[in-house]
Amino acid sequence: MESYSIFRDLAIIIVFAKVFGIIARKCKAPQVVGEIIAGLLIGPSVLGLVQQSDFLIQMAEIGVILLMFSAGLETNLKDLMKTGFVAFLIACMGVFVPLVGGTLLYMGFYGVAPWGSEKFYEAVFIGVIMTATSVSITVQSLKELGKLKGKVGTTIMSAAIIDDVIGIIVLTFVIGFKNPDSNPGSVVISTLLFFLFAIGVGFVLFKVFQYLDNKYPHTRRIPILGLALCFIFAYVAEVFFGIADITGAYVAGIILCSIRDSEYIAEKMDINSYMIFGPIFFASIGLKTSFDHLNGEFVLFSIGFVIVALLCKIIGCGLMARICRFKGPDALKIGVGMMTRGEVALIVAQKGLSVGMIGAEYFTAVILLIIVSSISTPILLKILYTKHAEID
Repeated sequence: MESYSIFRDLAIIIVFAKVFGIIARKCKAPQVVGEIIAGLLIGPSVLGLVQQSDFLIQMAEIGVILLMFSAGLETNLKDLMKTGFVAFLIACMGVFVPLVGGTLLYMGFYGVAPWGSEKFYEAVFIGVIMTATSVSITVQSLKELGKLKGKVGTTIMSAAIIDDVIGIIVLTFVIGFKNPDSNPGSVVISTLLFFLFAIGVGFVLFKVFQYLDNKYPHTRRIPILGLALCFIFAYVAEVFFGIADITGAYVAGIILCSIRDSEYIAEKMDINSYMIFGPIFFASIGLKTSFDHLNGEFVLFSIGFVIVALLCKIIGCGLMARICRFKGPDALKIGVGMMTRGEVALIVAQKGLSVGMIGAEYFTAVILLIIVSSISTPILLKILYTKHAEID
């Protein structure tokens, strides 16, 4: 009878995640925040209705894979080409400054660690978590302000996409270095080989899917084959190249993002994510969140984590936008627009936990960052556009 408890756990997770997701949306916060709070509430830390299990961990991992596949599918390569070099430079600074800022913050609290030690990689990984950008809140805010298609709005969206690509590459390198059997040379070679493999095989697969899409347009066989491609790339990345499985899933999405039915594939993937795998993943974050280490020092660290993460995006992206000849207020809008964090930060943190680079207690700081950035970004953008509307 014990094995059947998974059905009870799934029912509790889905109902609580949906109810709290709706509440979060009513409060103008991202739905994922509500799903995380639901997991926290039903988990061991509060009500104890659901316990972590191998089954839920594996379901959550599928949820991560599907989320990253969807993120790749929603990448617009034409927009990337349009804004091109400027967005790339802004994204690079949007990764570099938070990476350094997060590493220094950790070392400031817990001491400077020698290169290559476990504490050193833990410090670097705190910076890696800070590199992620989620512009869904920013996009909605710019839509409401009627500025989504402007120069600033387009630059923010393109830089955010490139930012995530660079962030995933950084994540891949850091996880590779964590392996005690690895060395910098082998990590670099493995990563380069994977991306060469992805480009070569990806181009061939793109042509195959393009042919199938033209011959069998808008049929369910296309999303089914796309899902198979997602899982195969996740497997190949992890097993043959030692690269994070989420990187493989993301690349699979990018391979298919330019075929005619990419939106149809994304729509079918969203059904799976929305119905079951997404709620399980985000609720599992809440289930894993621990308050055992919640003392005065960690509360201060969490507050510092939020402040540093927000300021580093504003400084890094805003400063590079200014160097790229955006006017002062527009550069500030780009910096503010890039500071929101969401599901990608959670996915990165989840990956760090699964490979032993960070502890579960750090999810508290990440969740706090998501909530604060999601609330503050729309308010700050509205103030900036109201005050400096004529400059954009």
